[in-house]
Amino acid sequence: MADMLQFLISGLVIGSIYGLAGIGFTCIYNVTGIVNFAQGDKAMIGAMFAITFSQLGLPLLVTIVLAAALTGVLAVGIEKVAIGPIGGNIWRGIIVTIGVGIVLRGIAVVIWGTEARGLEAFSGEDPIYFFGATITPQSLWVIGITFLLTLGLALFFQLTFIGKAFRACAVNPFAARIVGIEISTMSPIAFFISGLLGAIAGIIVAPIILMQYDTGLIIGLKGFVACIVGGFGNPFGALLGGLILGVAESFSAGYLSSGYKNAIAFVFLLGFLIFRPEGLFWELDSKLTKQEK
Repeated sequence: MADMLQFLISGLVIGSIYGLAGIGFTCIYNVTGIVNFAQGDKAMIGAMFAITFSQLGLPLLVTIVLAAALTGVLAVGIEKVAIGPIGGNIWRGIIVTIGVGIVLRGIAVVIWGTEARGLEAFSGEDPIYFFGATITPQSLWVIGITFLLTLGLALFFQLTFIGKAFRACAVNPFAARIVGIEISTMSPIAFFISGLLGAIAGIIVAPIILMQYDTGLIIGLKGFVACIVGGFGNPFGALLGGLILGVAESFSAGYLSSGYKNAIAFVFLLGFLIFRPEGLFWELDSKLTKQEK
């Protein structure tokens, strides 16, 4: 029982990171139609910024805010320089994001080298014991921050004009253009939000998983799988897909072998693309949209 609880908690922690990466994917996809394969590299860049600022002696809150903001600004710069000029061509956009990811990893090697780096835990490392399971305080930070970000995004999409414009682009891009919602205006905002989410995901997991130049590649791939599992274009489905994937990986590593951990993600990817390409939660998203209409 204690082992099952331990695996469940571990899965929820890493699944939260996959879910945040997945939400970043959907923010850009819903506005531009582009699958941003550089999303995971934003997590790596955000974490590296935070580690650097922490080493300079900046307070934790300032470190997080500054690192996330810089990553968001970097994402907007990428949109302006690399995505905007291609004129909405989806396939070219996907290829460009793959190239952007390679460039970001190269820049990371030049600036930070190839050695793994870590960030200090937010509130110490003394473990918490819960029904036989061991929980680190940082794990609670990861789950708590993910919950708060998800709640904040839900309120943002429901209550703000920009959030409603995002949803309009997702539901019917053509109608959104007719009523004056310009994709060229929404795209930089989508990239900024995805940059913030990616950076925060990287920052909160950096005290648990050491970061290096290529760590974001795995985070991005798992975030993509989370989107497929939850239903591409549904941000909260992506979060749930990430949690499901994280728990499945944790249990497979615990009861089978850690060597199967990455294989689980690709089994999920192939299985859902073949048997349920619309994902698990597309029907729920569709029902909610109809109720609002």
